[in-house]
Amino acid sequence: MAFRRSRTAGLAGYSDAALLLARLVIGAFLIWGVWDNIESTARMAEFARFLGSHGFPQPKWMALVSVWAQFACGVAFVLGLATRWAGLLCAVHFAVAIAMVDAKLGIRGAFPATSLILFGLLFATLGAGRYAIDAMFARR
Repeated sequence: MAFRRSRTAGLAGYSDAALLLARLVIGAFLIWGVWDNIESTARMAEFARFLGSHGFPQPKWMALVSVWAQFACGVAFVLGLATRWAGLLCAVHFAVAIAMVDAKLGIRGAFPATSLILFGLLFATLGAGRYAIDAMFARR
C-alpha cells in the first residue's frame, strides 16, 4: 500500500515566513499598544491609576515595568532577537494581566491577552525562524 504525501505538507516549507509574519504583526502590535505611554507622562500616569484600581502593588513602578516589558518584547519580536526569552517574558506578562485584570472580563475580554500568551509560548518554543537576527547568531 503506497502512502500519498499530503497536499498541505508542502506548506511546512513556509514556516519560517509564517513565523516572520507573526513576529512582525505581534511585535508591531505590542509596540503600538504602549507607545502612547512611552510618549506621554499623562498616559503613563493614567495607566498607573488603572493598575492601582486593579490591586497592583506600587502601580507607578508596575506601569513602567509593564510598558517597557511590552515594548522590549515587541522590538525583540520584530528583530527576531532573543526571541525565545522575549516569548517567555510575553507569556508571563500577559498571564499576570489575565490573573489581575482580564479574568473579570470573561472569555471575550481575556482573549487578546490569552492570544499573546500563546504567541509568546510559540515564539519561546519554536524560536524566531530563519529570517531573524537569532538565526544569524545560530549559524556562527
